[in-house]
Amino acid sequence: MSKSGLRSLLWTVVAIVVVFGVIFGFKSWKAHRAAAAMAHRGPFVVSVSATPVVTMPWQPRIDAVASLTAVEGVHLTAQLPGQVMGIYFHSGQPVRKGQRLVQIDDSNQRAQLASDRATEALDRLNYQRANKLYRLRATSQASLDAARAAYEMAKAAVANDLATLAKLSVSAPFPGRIGIRQVSVGQYLTPGTEITALNAWNPLRAQFTVPQSQIDLVRPGAQVSITINAFPGRHFSGRVSAMDSEVDPSTRNVTVEATIPNPQSLLRPGMFGEARVMVGTANPVVAVPTVAISYSSFGDYVYVVQTHKSGGQIMRVAIATPVHPGDTRGTMTEILSGLKPGELVVTAGQVKLRSGMPVAVHSGSAH
Repeated sequence: MSKSGLRSLLWTVVAIVVVFGVIFGFKSWKAHRAAAAMAHRGPFVVSVSATPVVTMPWQPRIDAVASLTAVEGVHLTAQLPGQVMGIYFHSGQPVRKGQRLVQIDDSNQRAQLASDRATEALDRLNYQRANKLYRLRATSQASLDAARAAYEMAKAAVANDLATLAKLSVSAPFPGRIGIRQVSVGQYLTPGTEITALNAWNPLRAQFTVPQSQIDLVRPGAQVSITINAFPGRHFSGRVSAMDSEVDPSTRNVTVEATIPNPQSLLRPGMFGEARVMVGTANPVVAVPTVAISYSSFGDYVYVVQTHKSGGQIMRVAIATPVHPGDTRGTMTEILSGLKPGELVVTAGQVKLRSGMPVAVHSGSAH
């Protein structure tokens, strides 16, 4: 290579070194200025909301899924076969006890009743006549006994006819609300054919199960609160009325029954909801808002706001503190261990935090 080419290459290398030196020098100067600014401004402060740990009364309770059933409820069916001659109700209407609902053809039975009543009248006269003759010693004891037996048989035949007629007229066995009609006029019914459902809505029974470990906590008369998703925010109160006499060997649970007043007929048999049984007496517990708790596979924790002194300055920092949560009720969660009343816990802004970071608590959030 000639001297002129070597000189050009040398100047090119020098120019490249100078350019890169300027670039890296400028970046280093900017980093230095940024570090100086950060040191002058202090550590990054996270804005959070916080609230103090409180002590509140906490009554033990048992939660379970409950099914509602009618205290009185039946599916009305035909006891005897026959053709439907009349229907005397409308689907969904309330009915009174003894109200006739369906009439099955009873013409043959009424004719039989008339015949048996005539026989009864004749046998009654024969018995009265035989009784008079017996007092006059004009007939034997055997004749009197035969007349009495005939009369009793005639009365039994009439009673049988009346019972048959009653079964051919389907009536409401108790007051309640009728269901959807399942039969029509002219339809031939066989025994067991469902006509409709009849249920008494007030009160209702709520049935749920509790594990055998909690049997001793439930007593007849204990207060029960039922919530139904059809009526958000409403609570239907009642009392425990009975417990099953045995524990289910397959689940080791016992069935509990509660009576729930339903004066407005809002609840219906077949609904399900959440039953809450209050047991024992209320005890003071440490509690925090549920949103303050961070859950993870490594353990649950909250950020506790503490005051530290650093470099002559007093600052607030958030410290991740392990806790053992208990029961949750509404927006509050019981804390079994890890916190003390009065400590300040972060309730908003946790996603931006790491343990030990400085924080600024929003004005009015700590109360």
